[in-house]
Amino acid sequence: MSRPEASSPRPARVTAAEVAERAGTSTATVSLVVNGKTAGRVSQSNIDRVLAAVQELGYVVDHTASSLAKGTSNIVILVAPDLSNPFYGRVISGIKAELGNEYQLLLSVTGEGRNPSAADVHRLVALRPAGLLVEAPDDEFLRDLPAGAPLVLLDAPGRETQAPTVNFDLRGGIGALLDHLASQGHTRIGYLDSLTRTETFELRRKLIERGAAERGIDYVAIPEAASLISPEGAAAEFVRYWPRWRDAGVTALVCATDSHAYGVLGAARELGIRVPDTLAVTGFDNLPASAIVSPALTTVELPGEALGRGAVQALQAQRGMTADAVDPVEPAEPRSAADPARLAVPLIGARLIVRASS
Repeated sequence: MSRPEASSPRPARVTAAEVAERAGTSTATVSLVVNGKTAGRVSQSNIDRVLAAVQELGYVVDHTASSLAKGTSNIVILVAPDLSNPFYGRVISGIKAELGNEYQLLLSVTGEGRNPSAADVHRLVALRPAGLLVEAPDDEFLRDLPAGAPLVLLDAPGRETQAPTVNFDLRGGIGALLDHLASQGHTRIGYLDSLTRTETFELRRKLIERGAAERGIDYVAIPEAASLISPEGAAAEFVRYWPRWRDAGVTALVCATDSHAYGVLGAARELGIRVPDTLAVTGFDNLPASAIVSPALTTVELPGEALGRGAVQALQAQRGMTADAVDPVEPAEPRSAADPARLAVPLIGARLIVRASS
């Protein structure tokens, strides 16, 4: 029986110093070339020599070692409760577009209907991320979050003094929605809420209730009328509570999201309820399908791509990052509630899109 051949020793990793020696340049020049930061810094002849040496030697950038040396990586983490919600596709597109190619986006899903918790990101922080973008955190999350990574909150009204926060101008969008419903003769409205009960949904409900009173519109409150962000869940809740809304004289139903509204439209069709003749239906988000459902949905547009871009811009301002940076600078000193001006991030406009459902 022949003896197995001894395995070949694993080749040693090629270093930047070896590439620099082969190319006849400095290691700093090698770093600039392999990280794409040559503009105005490295001559074309040196770029060509470095690239030739990289190919000859089989050099691969060790991002892990680089992260350890710098104390941070090129990873940005988005933590959100339900990335299956189509709204987040636009948020992610905005984040990726603003980050550019030098930063990698890592998605962390906490589970449908559940707010992010610090436990969800403890292990992720070990990756030394360049920043955390967190959707709808609760007080426990902010209290227990591990120190070390710059933080930006998305769509979390009321938390502006706790961390840089990118929010929508819900007041303007909801005001326009209520003005539209009033102009259509609606004097009694209902609201189908989201079970997540995050700050953004709480604010939507409060602004609708308050704005309705200001316009002489009766708000028929059914606090238990709420579902997860899914058409199926919303349809079931609508079937359950429609008799109460109908008997209370409700002629317009505002839904917490477009996904809720899709479920209501489908259930109304099954029940023989004419939309908008018997019941007007509206939502929030302006998802792509809102223009093609039947009837097309009136909705308050919440531009997810702008939210994602704004979150990255707030992160860049906090870290001193630039879109083409590879070596992030040290984080700025922590922000505090005592200096709210430093936390200010402009609100992202929300506008009303009027379609056939109202």
